[in-house]
Amino acid sequence: MLHKSLIAAAVALVALAATPVHAQIKIGVVTSSTGPVSLVGIPQKNTVPLLPTKAGDLKIEYISLDDASDPTKSVTEVKKLIAEYNVDAIIGPSGSPNAMGVISFVAEAGVPMLAPVGTAAVVLPMTEQKKWVFKTTQNDDLIAKALVEQMVRTKVKTVGFMTINDPFGENWGKVFSELAAKNNIKIVANERYQRTDTSVTAQTLKIMAANPDAVLVAAPGAATVLPQTTLYDQGYKGKMYQTHGAALPAFLQLGKNKVEGTILAASLMLVLPEIFDGNPSKKVATDYVDAYKKMYGSVPATFGANVYDAGLLLQQAIPTAAKKGKPGTKEFRAALRDALENTKELVGTQGVYNMSAADHSGFDERGRELITVKNGNWTLLK
Repeated sequence: MLHKSLIAAAVALVALAATPVHAQIKIGVVTSSTGPVSLVGIPQKNTVPLLPTKAGDLKIEYISLDDASDPTKSVTEVKKLIAEYNVDAIIGPSGSPNAMGVISFVAEAGVPMLAPVGTAAVVLPMTEQKKWVFKTTQNDDLIAKALVEQMVRTKVKTVGFMTINDPFGENWGKVFSELAAKNNIKIVANERYQRTDTSVTAQTLKIMAANPDAVLVAAPGAATVLPQTTLYDQGYKGKMYQTHGAALPAFLQLGKNKVEGTILAASLMLVLPEIFDGNPSKKVATDYVDAYKKMYGSVPATFGANVYDAGLLLQQAIPTAAKKGKPGTKEFRAALRDALENTKELVGTQGVYNMSAADHSGFDERGRELITVKNGNWTLLK
């Protein structure tokens, strides 16, 4: 009897060993779902349950952590994901300073990072460290070119420029000043402010004194609103421009009638009903928005879509990487980095990705639309 039991047990073990075991990919996600960057981080954290759970035959597990908008905590959480959870890739962090602060750590560990942040400084200029970073938002120059072209068409000759004092603002200052100079647009006032400032009166008074044809505010999230509403209250009557950092419902809700007429270049997600059906991103974006609304009862900010696209990029790259290494190993992560860098014509919510060794953002003109605020809503600029 015992002999038969042992044989049965052995047969069971052999059968178990012959059953294919689906390896699990661990992906870390760091968002700023609390703190000053939470208007960006909350839709990103909320998007995690909507990310793909399989890539080919491999299951994907997401470990989501909150850095409370603190760049120091971003480093702590990224180190934890690498050392304790042995993740194969990281999505995040939410803020530009937060992302800049963790690049050296992901590069040293050889873990690809998909940064859903505004500043192009996370991927440009390309370095040995930055080759481990990919960016799921449009680079600043792509957005700035659309804005400057619109300024030229409408005879804007002078601009007041106001930007946040962090890597996002620093890169925008560089990109916009170069484009403005090439197009004979003079920056007559150039002001900085902090994300947490509760007043920007001193800066906006200097802009008012310069009396520019237009003002461009370059900031992400809730920080986009204060400069514009302050200028409105001071009686500024010129054109107002914003970057894709203002592409969130809170900009309309907080700014109300004071942001009417604002022009920005941003994702088609803001104006989906107006996008023609042949646009390759319309269905992907619509599916994401519908799933988010079903789960949370509200429309996501485009910042959430940046995380969603990161999931799509990884879903496509993982099976290719798995041919060259086992998940959880350095070989797999290196192959995953290579596969991400070779992404071609991947349709995301905000455009089509074509990565290369020199371009780790991958967007072209299909990744932006000129949009304005009309009657309190986003609409395509005609």
